[in-house]
Amino acid sequence: MTASEEPPMRIAPVFLVTISLLVAASNVTAGAWPRAEGRVFISSAVRLFWPQDIDDWTSRKPSSQYYTFYAEYGLTERLTLGLDLGRSVSGDGKTVVFARLPLRARDTGLRIAAELGLGVIDKEPVLRPGLSLGLGLKNGWLSAEGLSEISRHTGAADHKLDLTWGWNLPQNRKFLLQMQTGLPHGKKPFARLASSIVLPVTPLVSAELGGTWDLTGSETFGVIMGVWSAF
Repeated sequence: MTASEEPPMRIAPVFLVTISLLVAASNVTAGAWPRAEGRVFISSAVRLFWPQDIDDWTSRKPSSQYYTFYAEYGLTERLTLGLDLGRSVSGDGKTVVFARLPLRARDTGLRIAAELGLGVIDKEPVLRPGLSLGLGLKNGWLSAEGLSEISRHTGAADHKLDLTWGWNLPQNRKFLLQMQTGLPHGKKPFARLASSIVLPVTPLVSAELGGTWDLTGSETFGVIMGVWSAF
């Protein structure tokens, strides 16, 4: 590169830092924390992506996008049922129903829950076992959620692990920062940072705004826009 050449422009991850300095809302305890009996949580979002390198842009339109829908229902105090629609670890479309049970649910210390899901990814039947760990903090929580998407025909498996730090703020607001990692079968592993803000709109509905930044496996950044509801 000569002195007259400019390095490729990238959308700096400052936008993620900016999001991190903002506040989040809504009560969103999942994974190791089961839904209370009779309680429902639903969320739906659109996720838009652009190349990190502006020189790769052909227009301002996103280079890719997809939609997600997620729901949980507390069938009993211990059993949570759920539906997960969107994109799998491999990047293909998914439809998975699951059941989650706590293995350790004490008021203090580590919480542990196991889940088992059945569904379809890219028109192939899959089995999806998972394990969630959670630790309540004075003003928030830490969690780790791992799962495997296993083809029932070939036995090939994709693996995913998400690490989350949640911070409770005044007025029922929360800040969420997440490291998302995955190991798709036959593909490169990936890791990305994600941060979300959820702002109450009504007592039952909240609006979500967030962003993602790829660290490995790809070179895109993303914007998340969605709605949450718990009742």
